[in-house]
Amino acid sequence: MATARGYAATDASKPLTPFTFERREPNEDDVVIDIKYAGICHSDIHTVRNEWKNAVYPIVPGHEIAGVVTAVGSKVTRFKVGDHVGVGCFVDSCVGCATRDVDNEQYMPGLVQTYNSVERDGKTATQGGYSDHIVVKEGYVLSIPDNLPLDASAPLLCAGITLYSPLKHWNAGPGKKVAIVGMGGLGHMGVKIGAAMGADVTVLSQSLSKKEDGMKLGAKDYYATSDASTFEKLAGTFDLIICTVSAEIDWNAYLGLLKVNGSMVVVGAPENAIPVHAFSLIPGRKSLSGSMIGSIKETQEMLDFCGQHNIVSEIEKIDIKDVNEAYERVLKSDVRYRFVIDMATLDA
Repeated sequence: MATARGYAATDASKPLTPFTFERREPNEDDVVIDIKYAGICHSDIHTVRNEWKNAVYPIVPGHEIAGVVTAVGSKVTRFKVGDHVGVGCFVDSCVGCATRDVDNEQYMPGLVQTYNSVERDGKTATQGGYSDHIVVKEGYVLSIPDNLPLDASAPLLCAGITLYSPLKHWNAGPGKKVAIVGMGGLGHMGVKIGAAMGADVTVLSQSLSKKEDGMKLGAKDYYATSDASTFEKLAGTFDLIICTVSAEIDWNAYLGLLKVNGSMVVVGAPENAIPVHAFSLIPGRKSLSGSMIGSIKETQEMLDFCGQHNIVSEIEKIDIKDVNEAYERVLKSDVRYRFVIDMATLDA
């Protein structure tokens, strides 16, 4: 076992604090990664504060991991020491079950999450990226294109794939009108990726405070949803709406913005049930759907796409000692647009 250092939550009501723990020894199919940067996802906050009622402490959060390979097992063929790599939301999955589907493995039974989960041995707790290193099976390690900076690439491992997957699945591209609800850590990635796919992207945000940013990142239009006239003006406009927010919204009003056969896709996680009237869907053959992350295969496709189009997240880099303050700022939407922890500051 190798000693690892990081920051962990030990209780739902306590701040993250320095934590020392053991990483498993690498097997012949494992890759050892020196973690350089870890993005902060809202899911980290939900988990460590036990808002989803599934926390098992202690928890080292972090599933937006970017780093450098320091060692590889004897059977590893895709990576070598010095490679720039990433680790996303899961580090193992069921490879032998009857429902195995490499294109949809994120939705299949047996998924082992990067933290707050249990490894394949059934007893070892997984711990995430707010730490100095991690050991991951080769098949769950992603290659980060050399032209992309590691720090701003870290959020691609969750925020990036969370938007890329539905944009691709619902065929965003030339001739398609796409609306992104929310201009935050997820939403700004949707603007960048949707625009790079060739779609006509509109941002729907509570206010116009981030309009200049949205237009610079590739949006064609930007509307304030606090203005009731927005919903009249844009009725029947969009082929696809992706909702990235977890706040309460008028779902029926947003469904009214879809064209016939349009789809609204939920990637944010509202606390309460979604109230939708049947007649918001039936007359236009509209769909309300959900989407999670992507498979390893699709996540690598996303990273390659981002490499081709020079897409990374807009970030604010922080020292790890400031992680608890960053959590509070995330809750206030006081970041443009994703916090990334510089793990070198563990030694500061």
